[in-house]
Amino acid sequence: MNRLALALVAGIAASGAQAQETAVTNDPYQWMEEVEGAKPLAWVKDQNAKTETELAGTPQFKQLEGDIRTILDSDAKIPYVEKIGDHYYNLWKDKNHARGVWRRTTLAEYRKPNPTWETVLDIDALNAAEKETWVWHGAECRKPDNTRCLIALSRGGSDADVTREFDLTTKTWVEGGFYRPAAKGGLGWIDADTVYVYTDFGEGSLTSSGYPRIVKEWKRGTPLASAKVVYEGKADDMYIAAGHDATKGFERDFVTRTIAFYNDELYLRGKDGTLAKVDAPNSAQKSVQREWLGLELREPWTVGGKTYKAGSFLVTRFDDFMAGKRDFDVLFEPTDTTSLASATLTQHHIVLNVMQDVKNRLSVLTHTDGKWVSAPLKVGDSAFGAIAASAVDSEESDALWLTVTDYLTPTTLMLADADKPDAKIEPLKTMPTFFDASRDVIEQHFAVSKDGTKVPYFLVRPKDLKFDGTAPTLLYGYGGFEISMTPGYSGGIGKGWLEKGGVYAVANIRGGGEYGPRWHQAALKANRHKAYEDFAAVAEDLATRKITSPAHLGAQGGSNGGLLMGNMLTQYPQLFGAIVVQVPLLDMKRYSHLLAGASWMAEYGNPDTADWDYIKTFSPYHLFDASKTYPPTLFMTSTRDDRVHPGHARKMAAKMLDAGKDVRYYENIEGGHGGAANNAQSAHMNALAYSFLWQQLSQ
Repeated sequence: MNRLALALVAGIAASGAQAQETAVTNDPYQWMEEVEGAKPLAWVKDQNAKTETELAGTPQFKQLEGDIRTILDSDAKIPYVEKIGDHYYNLWKDKNHARGVWRRTTLAEYRKPNPTWETVLDIDALNAAEKETWVWHGAECRKPDNTRCLIALSRGGSDADVTREFDLTTKTWVEGGFYRPAAKGGLGWIDADTVYVYTDFGEGSLTSSGYPRIVKEWKRGTPLASAKVVYEGKADDMYIAAGHDATKGFERDFVTRTIAFYNDELYLRGKDGTLAKVDAPNSAQKSVQREWLGLELREPWTVGGKTYKAGSFLVTRFDDFMAGKRDFDVLFEPTDTTSLASATLTQHHIVLNVMQDVKNRLSVLTHTDGKWVSAPLKVGDSAFGAIAASAVDSEESDALWLTVTDYLTPTTLMLADADKPDAKIEPLKTMPTFFDASRDVIEQHFAVSKDGTKVPYFLVRPKDLKFDGTAPTLLYGYGGFEISMTPGYSGGIGKGWLEKGGVYAVANIRGGGEYGPRWHQAALKANRHKAYEDFAAVAEDLATRKITSPAHLGAQGGSNGGLLMGNMLTQYPQLFGAIVVQVPLLDMKRYSHLLAGASWMAEYGNPDTADWDYIKTFSPYHLFDASKTYPPTLFMTSTRDDRVHPGHARKMAAKMLDAGKDVRYYENIEGGHGGAANNAQSAHMNALAYSFLWQQLSQ
């Protein structure tokens, strides 16, 4: 369950529902919300053909698409792995494996430049045999023997998926094994013959967001209909689930009730089925691992006679907490410039990843003689690089996977030991160089937003930039759900933009997580406009520095970033020469009634209540004015996106086209919310975006 992608607010007033119906009745483009309707799809195919004719017919496009496809299919990419038992597993995609092959190797082999891999499951071969369009959604393997896995597969990349039981020893599907039909939800192991199942059980079993409302315990060999209810949430909750922690000596079962975005309850399930609430704030992110309870606070919390700051990370012994004790160790407390990016537990340590002005620093904490002792974990000297840390196997070792990357330096995967923070770190794999970065430099600047807030942004530019305002510049942003935009190496951006001489910028606007919960909360609901003011301030700063000018400045974003782009288009059209709007939310009056839209009301508000008074001020579909001039625009989405409804992009594009605006539209038939289901589709869509932007901004 991805907490960063979902939210829900309860209660739709009757009067609000009536207003909603009026809005629907008066919407001449509502017919486009029929996802697979013949009429909407005919419109889609017509628009796709026009866009292809304009952008995809040149030799330059074919070259770029081929270059990006080669990068995505490269055999030299880093094969990221997950340790399952004694093996290290990887899902690999290349030109011969469009949907991917799930494979495994040993650590000794993985250390080699060219490991020998054993194929476990070939998704392309499975699709050919079953005449399906399966996309890999992951596997949960049963501990401690790791002989059986529950594998999730999605048709065409949608969020809804099926779960099937797979035998790792024979590398075959288990005949008569556990099977969950297609729905949003999941299966999770309890023991060899028992699973937790949370899915669509029929009428009334889903929340208003379309996610599971009920979790059950299901025994092998019995019909799903006979599974025993473990917990039943409310219809206006967001997501109900359960899981089993099989860590030896710390076996526990938990039920999670996600009420809304960053609003959840965690329950310890006893052997008799009784539930005991982990009585921490709903807004805190809770993690239980081995003997420890970790709490990442999103709001100030007064408990045990002390007040802890929002953004702090607290740790205590789980059993003590459940017994009523409220003594915590504060392992991190934020400042004006720092926030906690992550806390990773290994067998004996906690690794903190702290960001200071969007730059990462790692430290290893060890509990010794009743207190926590900190030591720095030195990874590299990259001034503007991003560092990520994760445990290799938190149950059995202190080994860490570390990745280091920036916009110009190929990503490196390292293997470290949290028990030896001073030891030399072993580089295992490095991504190949996919473009010539020798002519570019990375910088960080700060723009000043409308209310005086300093907003950081990263800039990648040619070293010999003339600063005459003519450089084609692409500004990317997201600004929502506490997701941070950190540096990363992208062969596609390098080949499609930087290598041509373009400038690339990434805005760290409010709504994201760059400065912790406060940065996110500063742009929630009625304050959403601050995220848009921040992005506009970065655009203006780029022009003030004479890096570019409106005629040469483009903007791009997807999902919540697509809503950001919609607001740049309708509220700040004078700042941009072209905009790419990907898998967007745009009709904010209808969004909570479309697919998973209700799950984001904690972020945006409920348009069927008085919240509409402020939501309408950032609803691009309603802000569009046919009398205004807008920059050339490309809308991109996916028919199979069952998270953000493709109707948003369809309706906005149609409205603008009918008003005679300079608009292109492309809808991939597969791909889910990611937009593409394989490397070929990704390469094509990226090439369309970069070709459109370069065409508009380099003139």
